[in-house]
Amino acid sequence: MLFSDRTDAGRQLAALLDHLRTHDVVVLGLPRGGVPVAAEVADALDAPLDVCLVRKLGVPRQPELAMGALGEGGVRVVNERILAETGVGARDLAAVERREHVELDQRADRYRGSRPSVPLEGRTVLIVDDGLATGATALAACRVVRARGAARIVLAVPVAPRGWKARLGGEADETVSVHAPEAFSAIGQFYGDFCQTPDAEVVACLDRIRAAHGPVVRDGDVRIPVDDRVTLAGRLALPEDALGIVLFAHGSGSSRHSPRNRAVAAELNRAGLGTLLFDLLTEAEAGDRAHVFDTPLLAGRLARATEWLAGRPESAGLPLGFFGASTGAAAALWAAGDPGSPVAAVVSRGGRPDLAADHLARVKAPTLLVVGGRDVLVRDLNRRAESLLRCESRLEVVEGATHLFEEPGALEEVAELATSWFTGHFRDQ
Repeated sequence: MLFSDRTDAGRQLAALLDHLRTHDVVVLGLPRGGVPVAAEVADALDAPLDVCLVRKLGVPRQPELAMGALGEGGVRVVNERILAETGVGARDLAAVERREHVELDQRADRYRGSRPSVPLEGRTVLIVDDGLATGATALAACRVVRARGAARIVLAVPVAPRGWKARLGGEADETVSVHAPEAFSAIGQFYGDFCQTPDAEVVACLDRIRAAHGPVVRDGDVRIPVDDRVTLAGRLALPEDALGIVLFAHGSGSSRHSPRNRAVAAELNRAGLGTLLFDLLTEAEAGDRAHVFDTPLLAGRLARATEWLAGRPESAGLPLGFFGASTGAAAALWAAGDPGSPVAAVVSRGGRPDLAADHLARVKAPTLLVVGGRDVLVRDLNRRAESLLRCESRLEVVEGATHLFEEPGALEEVAELATSWFTGHFRDQ
């Protein structure tokens, strides 16, 4: 016995996977027994958890012996050697496949319900099971995940037979096992408790990790047309049942890739808020410093992106907000001051509201100004700006923080303040 139960196996496996903590990881458990193991791994890596729906094709009268596997999305794997050794014909194989297709559909409804699956495109996907014997199910899972756009696939199991990696034929980019013993007859021999995992436990594991990580977020690259000459690059993220969407206006010398804005956006996503991070300038324009401080130009681009977003079907009826940083905050306030602006709330982080000039007095959307306590000049500019605002407003000072909020906990405090401001005012809409 190597593991007392699946929870113990998951903890031992997680200890070998800490190198993935800094990656953009999604953990997928293979139902049913792989999910409790995967839940422990997801907990340790602070990663989202979902299921990868595959079904073993068991040999008739020997159902524990896999002659192949099926996966969601039409993936099919058949082990010709097992078929030959057991004498299973085409008719019997087809009958087993029909039965398992029905079970796949039922399990999708049982485990996910109306929730969307966690997006895998461009991410590192960690597939976890409670062990590997023939490898057919794991092989099908790798193919399902690759078809869904995973950038890198890691297959991890607590136990597998010696030489198991060769059975995958390079389908996984990395393989990890806690043990690979020479004597291997069945996965269950290495567990003290290997009772069948009930569906209720699978659902409970998924719900527990979902509660810790917030809703499923679908995100992807977008192109925002400004005029006949200019198209701006962006990334739109929408959680399921989003409360609203926040457009980010970055500061001078920054872009949609700003690590600070991305960190804040991730927290907003976890709270059920959609986000649009986009470049206010093209690469050619960004090279001209005059454009960086051209508030009317930047505000116009933000207004155009807002119009574009409001016209998309997935954002129909959702309240919109602006999050502006540094000079981007001036653009956000300028755009919010337009009489036709639909914006429902504005947050400024270390902003330069003075660059919004007389547009400050025209802003109607509730506005939160957040500044660092040690960012003396910008703090004073924000105090002066608050006195010019005629809308609901508040100034929050993050003590000990400088202009970029690089101090431990400073950016997290900004994210908490922004989340509270947007969710509160979006719910009022």
